[in-house]
Amino acid sequence: MSDLFPQDLPPAPLPVADDEAPLADRLRPAALGEVIGQEHLTGEEGAIGRMVAAGRLSSMILWGPPGTGKTSIARLLADAVGMRFTAVSAVFSGVADLKKAFAEAETAARAGQRTLLFVDEIHRFNRAQQDGFLPFVERGAVTLVGATTENPSFALNAALLSRAQVLILHRLDAAALDTLLARAEELEGPLPLTPDARAALVASADGDGRFLLNQAETLYNAKIPAPLDPAGLGTFLQRRVAVYDKDRDGHYNLISALHKALRGSDPQAALYYMARMLTAGEEPLYVLRRLVRFASEDIGLADPQALTQCLAAKDAYQFLGSPEGELAIVQACLYLAAAPKSNAAYTAQKAAWKSAKETGSLAPPAHILNAPTKLMKDIGYGANYAYDHEAEDGFSGADYWPEGMEAQTYYRPVERGFEREVLKRLEWWGKKRREMRGES
Repeated sequence: MSDLFPQDLPPAPLPVADDEAPLADRLRPAALGEVIGQEHLTGEEGAIGRMVAAGRLSSMILWGPPGTGKTSIARLLADAVGMRFTAVSAVFSGVADLKKAFAEAETAARAGQRTLLFVDEIHRFNRAQQDGFLPFVERGAVTLVGATTENPSFALNAALLSRAQVLILHRLDAAALDTLLARAEELEGPLPLTPDARAALVASADGDGRFLLNQAETLYNAKIPAPLDPAGLGTFLQRRVAVYDKDRDGHYNLISALHKALRGSDPQAALYYMARMLTAGEEPLYVLRRLVRFASEDIGLADPQALTQCLAAKDAYQFLGSPEGELAIVQACLYLAAAPKSNAAYTAQKAAWKSAKETGSLAPPAHILNAPTKLMKDIGYGANYAYDHEAEDGFSGADYWPEGMEAQTYYRPVERGFEREVLKRLEWWGKKRREMRGES
């Protein structure tokens, strides 16, 4: 295993006394029921809630944005089912730490004590290094709980993913962040902020609970004599914070209004709501993230250039900065509002994801599988594969669905924009398939 893992890095800083620990650490939940914003996992009907109720955990990957509770959940899981808890970090841990963790886990296993091994930033281990965990997971020496902010499909290898359930943590919403800030105020006292500034601080966290608590701690440590308004908060923190009229709208109301105006193809109203957000101090990159999402969710292939326009606007803004780069955001906003609309890609994604979960591990048909070895050829891999480029019209009409699974229709293009052309292609291919099968 020594050639799989990097050499030891400098040790992590020594622990500090509880009263000197960062506010985020002092506010870590003491039980799973205290975890904020992840009730879809930790509740009675959630995957974690069900495992805890059964008293036995399976290996899992916790995938979610920063500051959403991945580390806290891992620690609390061990407590909830009476397991030993051992943690390593892909950033700080070296081969000696890992050898020690696995050896102690196997010793504990022989004594009847199970171990939960928490691996933070697991995506930072390369694929060969990830293989080093497999024997210990397979033998049951450890139950692996990995934490990652990266998409596991790309950051983790297939062997590891096949042995672990991927659980998705949500970005914390405004209500969850407000609850978290209230807990901080119970511990440290009221923040030196006006109500509008407090709401602006919550909005500026953009779903990251740790960031929110770190900003609150900065305010507490500064011993500010008088409450700051939103403008004063932005100056003090040296970053943009949104200045909203709490009684009339706010961060989430305005982004909802922008999204609805774009969907309704009203460029004037969309531009107005976006201007409201940016002139109030909203982070331009937050607005750009919402525009990118809209381009795929509400336009898709009705205008494939919509996504390109948004990503180009992001690059232009990052290159120029404010205020010059904000014109590129305006251009993307107007393009989206004026583009033909379709949620066919969004609907197709939901339907395909549902189908994939229901059908489990059905293998693709053998004729479309590669056969790099003689054994694979002998058992039928790649046999009678129809190479479409050699077929008439470049279309073979072959069946690509797993054996025993009926062909499904997830994607249904609309009669708008470029999807009108896509629909014609799909209808032509469908007709050709029926003709090849002797169907009317």
